[in-house]
Amino acid sequence: MTELVWLVPLIPLVGFIINGLGRNTFSKGLTGFIGSAAVFISFAISLGIFSELSGSAEKSKEIFLFNWINAGNLHIPLSFLVDPLSAIMLLIVTGVGFLIHIYSAGYMHDDAGFGKFFAYLNLFIFFMLLLVLGSNYIVMFIGWEGVGLCSYLLIGFWYTNSSYASAAKKAFVMNRIGDLGFLLGVFLIFTTFGSVEFAKIFPQAAEMLPGNAVIALIALLLFIGACGKSAQLPLFTWLPDAMAGPTPVSALIHAATMVTAGIYMIARSNLLFDLAPVVQHVIAIVGLATALMAAIIALTQTDIKKVLAYSTVSQLGYMFLGLGVGAYNGAFFHVITHAFFKALLFLCAGSVIHALHHEQDMRHMGGLRKKLPVTFLTMLVGTIAIAGLPPFSGFFSKDEILAHVYAHSKVMWGIATFGAFLTAFYMFRMLFLTFYGNYRGTHHAEEKIHESPKSMTIPLIVLAVLSAIGGAIGVPEVLGGSHWLSHWLAPVIRHAGEAPDHATEYALMGVSVLGVLVSVVIAYGKYVKRNHVPVPDEAGRSFLANLSYRKFYLDELYDTVIRKPLDALSGFLYKIVDKKLIDGLVNGLGWGTSEAGKGIRLLQSGNVGFYIFMMVIGIVSLLLYTYLSI
Repeated sequence: MTELVWLVPLIPLVGFIINGLGRNTFSKGLTGFIGSAAVFISFAISLGIFSELSGSAEKSKEIFLFNWINAGNLHIPLSFLVDPLSAIMLLIVTGVGFLIHIYSAGYMHDDAGFGKFFAYLNLFIFFMLLLVLGSNYIVMFIGWEGVGLCSYLLIGFWYTNSSYASAAKKAFVMNRIGDLGFLLGVFLIFTTFGSVEFAKIFPQAAEMLPGNAVIALIALLLFIGACGKSAQLPLFTWLPDAMAGPTPVSALIHAATMVTAGIYMIARSNLLFDLAPVVQHVIAIVGLATALMAAIIALTQTDIKKVLAYSTVSQLGYMFLGLGVGAYNGAFFHVITHAFFKALLFLCAGSVIHALHHEQDMRHMGGLRKKLPVTFLTMLVGTIAIAGLPPFSGFFSKDEILAHVYAHSKVMWGIATFGAFLTAFYMFRMLFLTFYGNYRGTHHAEEKIHESPKSMTIPLIVLAVLSAIGGAIGVPEVLGGSHWLSHWLAPVIRHAGEAPDHATEYALMGVSVLGVLVSVVIAYGKYVKRNHVPVPDEAGRSFLANLSYRKFYLDELYDTVIRKPLDALSGFLYKIVDKKLIDGLVNGLGWGTSEAGKGIRLLQSGNVGFYIFMMVIGIVSLLLYTYLSI
């Protein structure tokens, strides 16, 4: 089965081609079936590969397809690496991707661009699979750039809305900033190791000593690439704006797959990062700052998808925090659980938006528990999971990261734990504002509220089950488990990070659970008991609340410090350098030639006598010149 791994990305690519060509002729039912079936077949093959790998003594296999680039000393094959890390990612991308395709068939049914949407989804799956399967940094980079392109296409899917188109451009440009860092890192890797293949780079790196300046620079450049793709400070502002895309896009790209590409890349390159402790410390600080800032911003947002967007940024921050303290297993564990509960939460939000006819403002919701029972129960499961209450999946992955952070730095642990309490508060705030109290929309809209069709609710139920039990793959020894995931990833990730003793770990879990429960009680008292509804204007908010609601004015800061100076420089270059200097020189030469032509043109009078006279003058001049030169 491993030998057939090339079919895993190929089949979604075929689905893209078929749906792309037949988008205007196929029925919506056929289009949805082709798109969903392509991803399901890839999932089935991925399941077979995972099963074969788990029963094999050889845990890493490189599948060579063909020589792609040969130029001097540069040899880049198109080959795939199947190992424990990529096998798990295959299941996440294709499994969650398949559920989102099924959901999309119901959610996008009335959209005029149904066929094009499914074609884009299939293309995204192809590039994401290319990213996780590549056995070298160049194949990974092709997938990396491909998912960025698909993100642009899907975020701006409703491009007739200028704000949505602008959000797509913003995501594309900010990702390119990070991608430049990644590309420079790959160049430096080739210069240092003479190859871009993992199998040749990592054995050489294993023989080096920590603190090597070149390795530190490589790690820093790769981290910059991860910051752009995985939305970390200062390159995270594109992700909340990316909520302009259809909700299934938010679930697929900005919860389960694309935004975790940076974490996957660092986990894959863990040998390099272990040799750069200074860069690891930078990663931990950036991740912690991102997690806290995004959590604070999420506290006051009123758009249900914006709350989940900033929640995604915050959770990605926790993953980077785990990577920074060397807890690669914990960070990747959180990637898996986050794929389950965040995809679930986004799809639940889409179900609410679908029921309320595209209403996204939570101030116009409320009282939806009985009207949307399946959506409510599944969203409750997702909310509990992300809040980190046992025995749901988020509890195990989040607490593993926090335990390693505690062993690394008590101060970082305190800040990270406070951020986890904020997570519980703003997530239950969202749940209570949406489903509790009385409906705050119009009476006409209330009469039309109905539960979503089965094509949308069945994926919710499946993801809810995974969110509830998904933590079983990483139950720690302190709770009687064996942490299956840690053992599974051992061939790829050899350094598991520091962990406290069992007594300390019990205490940390107790503090975490107690803090989450207190946060839930506070949210319940404010938004259910006192029926508080966020104020609609800035005048009614406090300074701190307004600072949070306006996202710390980061967009305005970037606008003032970066965009406007660049616009001014562009204007100067256009008006002065381009139009007056360059165009002036070119146009001046043209004007001079034209004016000279006007003067010389007068010599062409058409008078034959004048022409004969000029010929005589010419002959006389030549004779005179010849005589004088003798």
